[in-house]
Amino acid sequence: MKESFQLKETFNTPVATLYAAWLNSEIHSEMTGGEAECNPIIGGSFSAWDGYIWGKNIELKKNEKIVQSWRTTEFQEEDQDSTLTIEFKSIGEKTELVLIHTNIPEGQTQYKQGWIDHYFTPMNSFFG
Repeated sequence: MKESFQLKETFNTPVATLYAAWLNSEIHSEMTGGEAECNPIIGGSFSAWDGYIWGKNIELKKNEKIVQSWRTTEFQEEDQDSTLTIEFKSIGEKTELVLIHTNIPEGQTQYKQGWIDHYFTPMNSFFG
């Protein structure tokens, strides 16, 4: 059975800033600490964490939602891409981010903690 989970975190930055940062190579790299190559268009490919993660943008709804195909070097060649959905909600000058990760290969449960350790924690430091 495929793995899936949902995480929620609030960041001390406006929605437009966080949305744009996710799709900007330089800022994405700075906010996570891992090298990223981002593309802000539907169908555009991306990679993050020095090539460990890669995929394509499936849906982009400015300042509201990003949907990406997503995989890592730990996926087997025959594994389908997983789906990453990131929803942004404005809470005053802060942003509530809901991350939904689905269709992860069975047994690869490490990504839930990975999002916390390698994204949410450094992003909270980056945005103050």
